[in-house]
Amino acid sequence: MAPRRDRRSRQTASPRALPPARDGGATANTNKKKNKRRRRSKKNPPQHETPIENTEPSPPPPPQQVSKRRKKDAAAAAASNPSASLFEKMRSRLSGGHFRMLNEKLYTCSGNDAFNLFKEDPELFNVYHAGYQEQMSHWPQKPVNSIIKWLKDHNPSLIVADFGCGDASLAKNVKNKVFSIDLVSNDPSVIACDMSHTPLETSSIDVAVFCLSLMGTNFSHYLEEANRVLRPRGWLLIAEVKSRFDPQNGGADPDRFIKAMQELGLTLISKDLTNKMFVLFFFKKEEKCNYVRKEIKWPSLKPCLYKRR
Repeated sequence: MAPRRDRRSRQTASPRALPPARDGGATANTNKKKNKRRRRSKKNPPQHETPIENTEPSPPPPPQQVSKRRKKDAAAAAASNPSASLFEKMRSRLSGGHFRMLNEKLYTCSGNDAFNLFKEDPELFNVYHAGYQEQMSHWPQKPVNSIIKWLKDHNPSLIVADFGCGDASLAKNVKNKVFSIDLVSNDPSVIACDMSHTPLETSSIDVAVFCLSLMGTNFSHYLEEANRVLRPRGWLLIAEVKSRFDPQNGGADPDRFIKAMQELGLTLISKDLTNKMFVLFFFKKEEKCNYVRKEIKWPSLKPCLYKRR
């Protein structure tokens, strides 16, 4: 029996072949090259072609998008603060209720009563005109702008009296000398008075304007006062809510109104019924107008009342 060899001696006697050792210098050079390439790639990253951006400013969004965006922002603000939203709604309704009450009062009382009302509490005038401006914001075209355009198409030397001027926007937008008249004066240029008794001199005005201001049960007295201060061949311009001259819906007959103006000594030159919100009348005072106060059968102009929304 052959003697058993020791395992250690067997491994030593027949060693396995090991792979040749790498050259340490060559390995170091290879690693240096790789590190250089990595540093270069970090300093100079590969540039890809990108499209040239348009530097021209983008056009503003259309008004509809702006209004929608504002509504969304308002809705978001209301959702985040429901108590504030409720307060704003209550305040808006309260303000709208005050405006409707004052509007009805002005249409159903005399000019003198309206003057005394605002004289006792001038703040009511501000409440009324805030509501009035809110209503006007829904009109596609404002009648005062049509009158402003008419004046700009005529001689700027014409002297104007604006009966029921409101915020005196007419005087602020024309070169003419304008006497702004209303029940309350929030501006030094505005004359506060009852429009049936103004401090203007007789035959001193070239153009008299009534822009949505034939309010009150004695509106005919306003027209008589305008006729007094107008020079011969002077103009009288009237812009009124269209429904007030719609006999099919309880409004006055325009022909009867024109006839009453003729008896006053004013001739209709033209009228514009094309706008869906208001009508325009252009009258001219007769050359020899010997008007004597007399009884004229004026058609009644129904009040322009706003319904609660």
